[in-house]
Amino acid sequence: MRERILVTGGAGYIGSNIAAALSNRPGTDVLVVDDFSSGDWRNLIHVDCEVRACDCADPALLEEIAAGAFAAVFHEAAITDTTIMDQRRMVEVNTNAFASILKASCTSGTRVIYASSAGTYGNSPAPNRVGHGEEPENIYGFSKLAMDRVAARWYERHPAVLIGLRYFNVYGPGETHKNEKDGNKTASMILQLYEQRKAGKPPRLFKYGEQKRDFVYIRDVVNANLAALNAPRSGVCNVGSGRARTFNDIVDILSDNLNNRMETIYFDNPHSFYQEHTEADLTDSNIILGWQPEWSLEDGMKEYITLLEQGHRGPLEIY
Repeated sequence: MRERILVTGGAGYIGSNIAAALSNRPGTDVLVVDDFSSGDWRNLIHVDCEVRACDCADPALLEEIAAGAFAAVFHEAAITDTTIMDQRRMVEVNTNAFASILKASCTSGTRVIYASSAGTYGNSPAPNRVGHGEEPENIYGFSKLAMDRVAARWYERHPAVLIGLRYFNVYGPGETHKNEKDGNKTASMILQLYEQRKAGKPPRLFKYGEQKRDFVYIRDVVNANLAALNAPRSGVCNVGSGRARTFNDIVDILSDNLNNRMETIYFDNPHSFYQEHTEADLTDSNIILGWQPEWSLEDGMKEYITLLEQGHRGPLEIY
């Protein structure tokens, strides 16, 4: 018997990479659902899957989930632009829709793996550990924390395992469509700085480039999602590299790979809610998922930049 797996937001960055990996999994059929508000059809050109245009809380889709049509649900659909301040819209799209999916999956006993975010930690001191320092700085981070709290209320009565994955700063193939969709606002800073350099512009960083983030390569993110298929119990897990690096580090690695150095322009940070230092504590990720990252920032950026230089767009095709 073939397994049928649902990926919501499957035309987006992380969703399309998950769909690509699952489509290469033996005995697996993949249904991608996306409203295409931020996802892009070109991400799915080389992904062998069924595609449906609808909201993730579409009544017909929820009925399918409740009826047991899927072996698992990967819920990636969300508003991911952290600069959106419409509180009602953010909670409706991110939190309310997720609650509807959990209600349907409880009926069928379907495993749900969903995208949370390191935005739940706000500017709490690093390293960031699940259950500690959950003080989001914006409505996006709050909507993800609210999702985690909704999931926790289902743990005891949900017949199947629920896994939340708090993504840190994800980078890698599959995000180039963001150039056209939102003017690069939600693309990784690695892609943004690469595009600046290719346009002959010097790198631009908030003063003075010593902010620290946990950058995690898309291959590691996908592997964490696949590991969640076999997680023995419900919970929330960080998905990061476990090591914080500065923005200046990114510029240096990019310069080395492009063999081209320019003086960095530093400017004031206009965002009061900006996270200054994120770093994933991976204790629970190791225990619950049996997962740990394999890609260093240097290795991940090297592969990514090589693919960008070759004109690659869309997700990685081989996992």
